[in-house]
Amino acid sequence: MTTREENELLTRTGRGTPMGDLMRRFWLPALLSREVEADGAPVRLRLLGENLIAFRNTEGKVGLLGEHCAHRGASLYFAKNEECGLRCLYHGWKYDVDGNCLDQPNEPPQSQFKDKVKQRAYPCIERNGIVMTYMGPPEAKPPLPEFEWLNVPESHVYISKRYQDCHWLQGMEGDIDSSHLAFLHGIEAMKKATEHDMAASSTLVADNIYPKLEIVHKGNTIVQGARRDADAQHHYWRIGAWLMPCFTVLPAFPQDAALGGHAWVPVDDTKVWAFGISWHPKRPLTKQELDWFHNGTPTGIHSTMIPGTFVAARNKSNGYADPARANATQPWQKITVFQDQDTAITESMGWDFDRSDEFLGNTDIVIAHARRRLMDAARALRDGKEPQVDPKDYRLRGVSVLLPRDVPSWSAAVAEQMDTRPETFLPGL
Repeated sequence: MTTREENELLTRTGRGTPMGDLMRRFWLPALLSREVEADGAPVRLRLLGENLIAFRNTEGKVGLLGEHCAHRGASLYFAKNEECGLRCLYHGWKYDVDGNCLDQPNEPPQSQFKDKVKQRAYPCIERNGIVMTYMGPPEAKPPLPEFEWLNVPESHVYISKRYQDCHWLQGMEGDIDSSHLAFLHGIEAMKKATEHDMAASSTLVADNIYPKLEIVHKGNTIVQGARRDADAQHHYWRIGAWLMPCFTVLPAFPQDAALGGHAWVPVDDTKVWAFGISWHPKRPLTKQELDWFHNGTPTGIHSTMIPGTFVAARNKSNGYADPARANATQPWQKITVFQDQDTAITESMGWDFDRSDEFLGNTDIVIAHARRRLMDAARALRDGKEPQVDPKDYRLRGVSVLLPRDVPSWSAAVAEQMDTRPETFLPGL
């Protein structure tokens, strides 16, 4: 059982907290590339409890600065984005993407004061439509994690972002909870999937409501296998992963479908940015797949948004209801889309849910181990031991597969298939 002290340790991510300091030791998604354009309007952003400003300079580089000007604290949201820098509207102080002060027009021409001024700035790396940032000490900055979706061609990847009204841990733990599939989402909905045919796998899930869960610790990851009976000779395995500190890789979908995963980046201690990531290791995504992802399909991980926002169209204010089911007699019957069901449940917990009131069961083994790994790493960092971040630990993809019942090791049997070399990709079941 999680104690109140552990709950506090797990849930506070502001600057100077043990968990906040830990999360700042990793590269995290900050925003989508399409949110900023060269010399375009600055964008307000909140990450890990910090108010930030993102912008793209004249040369196309993305900067991420503290919102308040180092001079007198005016918001750089109103700054002029021009000539490779943000110029504060209040007194004209100008900053580049690295936070260097380039100009101070209200200071004497001979003054060298600008060379002593530094605006808070976080380094950014842009890949495949997403901007990754590192918010920790420069001397501790690790290499970029080697996620498959960061390294395949851009045409192979689709990334969405949504603002979710729950604690980041609640959202992330839904991804590593394999036992809720048949209960929350329902077998009939799985059979009616549009973006991939789940009919065969849904039957296996329906016949095995209680999966046998096993885990393997591997560097900064936990690989989880959910085993269900298939036939007299085989087990059906759905295998995904949790990756330190807030990433998930979902079990593979059937046929030649794109793979999926999430990054759960705290806005603060009450909200989360959920980045949904779909990619294919071997080929560009089709127009049909891109349309599905953009429009939020019934069994997908992407949501339909309120135009011009990152807020899901079906949300707490309207009961997450499918308009076609608005007259259903019970609240749960109105929610028909997988992602809406997940969001409704995780938001229903309340961001301040006290985990000391939980009773974790056998099927919560991955959640328990992930929490323990996070707490151990946060405490170690607090005591002066930096986390060991190997970018190769993130070379994992999810699989779903039939394996012989007498296989000596399921994790060894799928190790090659989970390795993110394109030639090892096999369609899921």
